[in-house]
Amino acid sequence: MSLDPAAIEILKGVSTATLTTVLLKKGLRNIWMRGTKPLKPGQERVVGPAFTLRFVPAREDLATPESWASPISTRAAIEDMPEGCIAVVDAMGVQDAGIFGDILCARMMKRKVAALISDGVVRDLEGVLGSGLPVWCDGMAAPPSVAGLTFVGWQQPIACGGVAVFPGDIVVADKDGAVLIPTALLDAVLAEAPEQERMEGWIMTEIDRGVPLPGLYPMNAETKARYQAWKDAQ
Repeated sequence: MSLDPAAIEILKGVSTATLTTVLLKKGLRNIWMRGTKPLKPGQERVVGPAFTLRFVPAREDLATPESWASPISTRAAIEDMPEGCIAVVDAMGVQDAGIFGDILCARMMKRKVAALISDGVVRDLEGVLGSGLPVWCDGMAAPPSVAGLTFVGWQQPIACGGVAVFPGDIVVADKDGAVLIPTALLDAVLAEAPEQERMEGWIMTEIDRGVPLPGLYPMNAETKARYQAWKDAQ
């Protein structure tokens, strides 16, 4: 589940907004995970391969405190997480049961997990923030996961925020939320996304100069020629 450090550095310089534009041009519209908001203001952009975890609705004979000691538990899943992965959790958008708390997040930090992303919520907010683990989720709640969810496994296809996530897919998260890059499209995104960022940065400088939007965004032929000349001069 490793990701080339060079690829990580490239993607850390590309916003999730830009990634959605690049992937839209390739026909992918549903790659932004709904409900994945940064838990702490100012969290830096994170990049990593998805390590998936899946919850289903609570069932009284399975969703019990005793289940936390089961071989199939969030605790066991955390011990299987490789360094640098991003834990992506399918919590079905449930907002009244915290999937992880301070202890589990602290352990993930010790295992050098890059981040936790979920369409659900966390608990023990002060402790989770204190753990230092970057978290994107839909808020917080005091009750534990078993109050509304049953954990059923890890490293299988899941749905997080309405997006299909497969183990090893690349995830990028920043202030706009979390976006998925299918592994089959990673090379194309790495090739095209930095150019999209460069072009939009140049457009912003043109706007600062007072250039009107028609013909600038999107570019007409004349603007494209000016942009190419600017690139050639760099």
